[in-house]
Amino acid sequence: MAPMQKEPGQKGVNWSNIAVGGIMNMFVTTLGQPLEVLKTQMAANRSQTMLQACKTVWGRGGFVGFYQGLIPWAWIEASTKGAVLVFTATEVEDATLAMGLNPAVSGLLGGMTGGIAQAYATMGFTTCMKTAEITRAKTAASGVKPPSTWALFFDIYRREGLAGVNKGVNAVAVRQCTNWGSRMGFARLAESGIRKARGKSEGQSLNAFEKITASTVGGALATWNQPIEVIRVEMQSMAKGAANANRPAKLTILNTLSYIYKENGLKGLYRGVTPRIGLGIWQTICMVSLADYVKIWVKGRQ
Repeated sequence: MAPMQKEPGQKGVNWSNIAVGGIMNMFVTTLGQPLEVLKTQMAANRSQTMLQACKTVWGRGGFVGFYQGLIPWAWIEASTKGAVLVFTATEVEDATLAMGLNPAVSGLLGGMTGGIAQAYATMGFTTCMKTAEITRAKTAASGVKPPSTWALFFDIYRREGLAGVNKGVNAVAVRQCTNWGSRMGFARLAESGIRKARGKSEGQSLNAFEKITASTVGGALATWNQPIEVIRVEMQSMAKGAANANRPAKLTILNTLSYIYKENGLKGLYRGVTPRIGLGIWQTICMVSLADYVKIWVKGRQ
């Protein structure tokens, strides 16, 4: 997210970025939900191919199955985490650029800080519930009618309290820190490379195609951390019960990593990476390149 230039002598922060982030991420999440569902399905069921995962999701209600978990949890998560991400990342990026750091490092630090902030501030319980919503199909497959979303939420809260509905939040924080640090850092690095290749100075603006290209590079390269995403899904998934005796009763990031590696090998840690590449590119284009233009537009109307 490019820093919004403050007027000379302007104090404080750009509070409008909260609204920009919330609205933008609602748009991103709604259109990208099919890839999110497919990615989660493959990460939770690591023996499935992409075609098998598509058939499984389709079997949960056809086209509607690809939007499972969107309402209310994905919308709640999208609006809140988008607001926190854009606001926090932009302020950190502004501050670090003012300190003389190059755009790639500033983007990396802004993305990492924004990712951590959104994970602990908003994403723990919403990501847990969204994942539970997607993966609880095992209950329906056994012939038992699955509980409603809110019944599921209150059941988890009653049994496990806040720790239960925030299950896997540390894995979420690691994922979001590396996600947005990598996306923004690689995207800004790609922007600098494009400027050099086109003979532009560091301060010159890129056109829309150049910014989209840079965000595509950033979004694709940021999927190096797919093992963290698979670990996060496993920790929050309701599709895995006590049926597997090798699965630890109390999951942590490290013992979940060990469990997945022993069960599925290195390949298992990268299940679902293909739809996630598409999702990462889409999110980075919208939340980095398009958000830059939206913030400039909002700034011009203030």
